[in-house]
Amino acid sequence: MRPKLEVADIVRRHGGAFCRSQGDRLCRSQRRVLGAIDACRTAALGGHAERCIDCGVIRCAYNSCRNRHCPKCQGLARAQWLADRQAELLPVPYFHVVFTLPSAIAEIALQNKAVVYDILFKAVSDTLRIIAADPKHLGAEIGVIALLHTWGQTLGHHPHLHCIVPGGGLSVEGDRWIACRPGFFLPVRVLARLYRRLFLEKLEAAFDAGSLQFRGNLAGLCKLPAFARHLRDIRQTDWVVYAKRPFAEPEHVLNYLGRYTHRVAITNHRLAGLADGRVSFRWKDYRHHHKTKIMTLDAGEFLRRFLLHVLPDGFRRIRHYGFLANGHRTKKLATLRIFLAVPVPPVMSPPANYRERYARLTGRSLDTCPDCGGRMTEWGLLARTADPPRWNDSS
Repeated sequence: MRPKLEVADIVRRHGGAFCRSQGDRLCRSQRRVLGAIDACRTAALGGHAERCIDCGVIRCAYNSCRNRHCPKCQGLARAQWLADRQAELLPVPYFHVVFTLPSAIAEIALQNKAVVYDILFKAVSDTLRIIAADPKHLGAEIGVIALLHTWGQTLGHHPHLHCIVPGGGLSVEGDRWIACRPGFFLPVRVLARLYRRLFLEKLEAAFDAGSLQFRGNLAGLCKLPAFARHLRDIRQTDWVVYAKRPFAEPEHVLNYLGRYTHRVAITNHRLAGLADGRVSFRWKDYRHHHKTKIMTLDAGEFLRRFLLHVLPDGFRRIRHYGFLANGHRTKKLATLRIFLAVPVPPVMSPPANYRERYARLTGRSLDTCPDCGGRMTEWGLLARTADPPRWNDSS
């Protein structure tokens, strides 16, 4: 069921005034996101008409923007990604490990997204693989699926990495599977200390290479002494790494991943109201027994927070490491299936067209009439409207 209120409604009513108030503080990517959300599934992008051969009802289906930050465009991409992962599941426990960044580093990340988020991925993947390869802990090559989230429940900037890890790995000799201890993956305190050290080393290297920029209240950090003092304080704080209980069954991994992959900062279903220039939305207060509360913000502040989480163009927010790395995943999974006595998953024939692909991934048919249950057929194309774009970057 379509929600009564969408992020697109907020963009259409208040996006223009917000952009004018922000001026050149909005980057081109953020303006493109607003434009994509505004146009998504409207006549601006064109589409096609469908007609029921039984009752004659006509349905217009407008094209989606396919922007990865659009709340309406992630369902099919998520379903396809999960279907691809289904064939990669192993009959072993899976663990969920979360790596967070201190607020003092998150501030730097907000002004240097591509550089610092990339450092986050590298530091986390190196940490997991180094500790896992140590014979004192596991002594094996593990596989990791890492997903970047940059938001909290109230849309504040809170970058953190979710890692889904099979409970074991390939031996150094490559001749057997080494399983983790039951219910235990790797010691989080050891992970946290190495993660902190590796991250700060990589951040210092980025500073030395001139890859970091500082503006506003962080402008003073462009000088080496100030930057060094800033890191010295951060080195003395504990960095938060936590591991959740392992999943009961491998199949539960996909259900869980479905809630995390291709997620945007806020879904349309969390929106509660838009009135008098203010937006209300639901959020969970995890510090108070996950109680659901309502937060109300000025529309401009809501859009500002939403756009904090727009990623740089081309940035990959889902990455694979170890034996799940893209370069050799197929070969190593085939080896592991032999060690674990797992049959080779059947190869699905590719869908003939978009309608078949949609039905296969979602379990719902586009060929069924919403009125009488008859068969829908394509009736003609709908051209894009000639309206000029409203969100061009004027810089």
